[in-house]
Amino acid sequence: MGTSRTEGNDASMPTGLFDQIRAACRKVAERSVHVQIRHDRIPAYAAGLPLERILAPALDPAAHYLGHGTDTLAFILTLESINFGSGYFPCMRKRPGMSGYFTVASALSDHFRRNGPPCARELGLLTANDCGRIFDQAQGNPAMDELMGLYARALNDLGRFLQDRFDGDFRGPLAEADHSAERLAILLAAMPFFRDVEIYDGVAVSFYKRAQITAADLALAFDRQNYGLFRDLDRLTLFADNLVPHVLRLDGILVYDPGLLAAIEAGEAIPLGSRAEIEIRACALQAVELVGTELRRAGHPVSSMALDHLLWNRGQGSHYKARPRHRTRCVYY
Repeated sequence: MGTSRTEGNDASMPTGLFDQIRAACRKVAERSVHVQIRHDRIPAYAAGLPLERILAPALDPAAHYLGHGTDTLAFILTLESINFGSGYFPCMRKRPGMSGYFTVASALSDHFRRNGPPCARELGLLTANDCGRIFDQAQGNPAMDELMGLYARALNDLGRFLQDRFDGDFRGPLAEADHSAERLAILLAAMPFFRDVEIYDGVAVSFYKRAQITAADLALAFDRQNYGLFRDLDRLTLFADNLVPHVLRLDGILVYDPGLLAAIEAGEAIPLGSRAEIEIRACALQAVELVGTELRRAGHPVSSMALDHLLWNRGQGSHYKARPRHRTRCVYY
């Protein structure tokens, strides 16, 4: 499970961001050593998915600050700036019955309800201690101290990004993106924690998980209207994290080699940028592309974004939570 952080480019890669993501992950899947896709199981798996569950996806209003116009836009952009930390979540003090993500989202939503949205300048001044208070994480827990520090840096980055480029206006990135999810993702990647790229055998593998999910969540929050209207929304890829690969593994679509599986089962961290870590995310993304192709061939116009929504929510079930998934401490997922 050695590292793959060597510089390189592949001149044959396509130029559009979403096409680049798909092409790079396909290349990784073809060369993968630690993770394999069970291509023979794809047709039956696709046919057995409960597609009725993705007809009307929605954000949970109890955990998200919805229905407040521009303030909701500010909430989504703020939330996506800190929508990471799954590698730290086992150490997080969670709200009763909530996962790490829902603990963070609901705490931020409560903060918005109490105080209104922070302005860009306020975001730029937040400290790790401030984040600890917002997300109810006590000091002295080394993992949470580290995560709250990362949250503060991410929110500081967002504040500076908005101040430097858009005069502090949360609407600025959406106006410049001009209803393009791809353009929005590229804009957000000006902030380092959104720049989700690894190098694998000389190929730059861009996942851009949080940059992509920002457009998806805006679309859900605004019912694909106004700030949620993107003409290329259905071009989004899987939002490659550590949960959907876990679901696909337990569902028999991904197979991990014994060494990687033993490390995950033992709770060992999988290093960011290692071959195994890149292969887990890339193979999951490629597997979802194959499932989507199979479904569209059968007459079901299902996007990768919709499949992500289905599989991520499937992963909230007890069957999937009972088994360890891979944990990587990073700012990308």
